[in-house]
Amino acid sequence: MTKLLIYPAIDSKRLSRIQDVSDQLTITNANGLPEALDEIKDADAFFGKITPELLAPAVNLKWIQSPTASLEHYVFPELVEHPVQLTNMRGLFYDVIADHVMGFVLCFARNLHTYIRQQAESNWQPIGGKAGKPDFVTGPGQVSQVDRSHIHLSDCSLGVIGAGSIGAEICRRAAAFGMQVYAVDPIATEIPGVVDEVWNVDRLNDLLALSDFTVIAAPHTPQTEKLFRTAQFQQMKSSAYLINIGRGAIVDLKDLTAALQNGDIAGAALDVFEIEPLPQEHPLWSMENVIITPHIAAASTRVPERHLETLLENLRCFLTNKPFITLADKQNWF
Repeated sequence: MTKLLIYPAIDSKRLSRIQDVSDQLTITNANGLPEALDEIKDADAFFGKITPELLAPAVNLKWIQSPTASLEHYVFPELVEHPVQLTNMRGLFYDVIADHVMGFVLCFARNLHTYIRQQAESNWQPIGGKAGKPDFVTGPGQVSQVDRSHIHLSDCSLGVIGAGSIGAEICRRAAAFGMQVYAVDPIATEIPGVVDEVWNVDRLNDLLALSDFTVIAAPHTPQTEKLFRTAQFQQMKSSAYLINIGRGAIVDLKDLTAALQNGDIAGAALDVFEIEPLPQEHPLWSMENVIITPHIAAASTRVPERHLETLLENLRCFLTNKPFITLADKQNWF
């Protein structure tokens, strides 16, 4: 029999699904830390929040399943040094977050965030001015100031930092809008049918210089922490927009604020921040060229079912000695 310890305890519905995986599986659904500390001594596998205290007596432990995709708040030195294999929950959010990104892109391209503000004031005002709008006499025969104030997406490029499941799906969505797509990643080399060559991260500056929209879809790792500072913003076009749905720690908040204030970039759409919640007095709140959402880009009713299926599939892999589907790199947190 293989023993799986779950802590904190989960609901009976999910517990039943896990038990159905194999009749060779013994499950302890621990209701408290004392029980977990006792049961982990002979556990083969663990699902939940591992800690140094729990790991210390786990002499038989071979596999840990994290309940989250992000690992910066999960990994600790003893876990890195331990021979146990770690899997995470990456791959759950690819389409959901890609939808959120394209929502940001469309807002900036069509000025939707500005029009929503104007709606609250009953203000009928085309961006670019009423005088610049074609009338029924002349028609749209010449490019107007209103036209110039709205972005034609198929004339634009979008660059993605991080070509994992989320980044790749963002690229697919952007390509469907006719955009030129670029990507950098330390591992991926292509996104079939979309990006023939995913550049290595040493070409980040090339991506920044080419992109009208730059999207951060990378995880927080030792290599990506504060990857975006003043130097990176100055590599971007002054007409470009930054979108961050990756991790707040990747972007230095002070440098981003200065880049927006100085006009180094045209705007930013941010779902994650170096400081969360973003302080109420922070200047980003009042900038009309900034769109803020409160770390909800992954919100979807589909995610919990995928979360369970990932756990079940990794459990099947463990029981049959097959490669895990989401094996994590403990040293680099992904």
